[in-house]
Amino acid sequence: MELQVNGRKAYCYTGGKAFDAAKPTIVFIHGVLNDHSIWILQTRYMAHHGWNVLAVDLPGHCRSEGEAPSTVEEAASFICDLLDAAGVQQAALVGHSWGSLIALEAASRLKQRATHLVMVGTAYPMKVSDVLLDASRDEPMKALKMINVFSRSTLAAPPSALGPGTWVYGAGMALGRRVLASNTHTNVFHRGFVACNSYANGEAAIAAITCPVLFLLGSVDQMTQAKAAQLLIGVARESGKTVTVRALDVGHHQMWETPDSTLFAIRDFLQT
Repeated sequence: MELQVNGRKAYCYTGGKAFDAAKPTIVFIHGVLNDHSIWILQTRYMAHHGWNVLAVDLPGHCRSEGEAPSTVEEAASFICDLLDAAGVQQAALVGHSWGSLIALEAASRLKQRATHLVMVGTAYPMKVSDVLLDASRDEPMKALKMINVFSRSTLAAPPSALGPGTWVYGAGMALGRRVLASNTHTNVFHRGFVACNSYANGEAAIAAITCPVLFLLGSVDQMTQAKAAQLLIGVARESGKTVTVRALDVGHHQMWETPDSTLFAIRDFLQT
């Protein structure tokens, strides 16, 4: 599905079902050097079980036009404008890694328009090491190999993910190369990492949301360690939010490596 957002084409995958703004809606937001396809299992299931699904390619990524966001705040503005363009009054926001910060910032601005917030593989502050920042700028293929090693807790995904025997490292490398090559003007790898590294509004944003929040973490996540989400969890609880925390026995790519557990955690939370 293509929408016009601020005069530029924005692509959203709808899970194989026609878009219907009257249905309850979920917006899925990807992380650095990813696109809508990382949510393939979760989006198809939800779209075939009564939900309206918008799994977006962020601007400047793959099938979406426009300038790639340089900050979390810019990306959050795009998500808010996307809902307006789609005619969606309320939506649940689900984000992974950088996308979790984008979802958080957008939810804080949308107020009651955000019905649920799901933060997958999140951390705050989401600091990126200088070595990885420099490599993403100067040696992106080296950095891509680094993050695919750090992100994985298994080499072969379960059958319900991308197909029996899928090599998740190879699939991650292929996706990263495709996303990087999709923008010939901007290094979206480095720009996304800088956006993660510089975001400083997390505590204010989590205090400002009005919806329940699910933290879906990986117990062996080396990119965003589970303990790095504790600040946001604490602020959310102190400010009276309804908070659910789930830790899966997985690394940073919950959607591929534990697709069923990730799906069911999101599905069950959205039913509350």
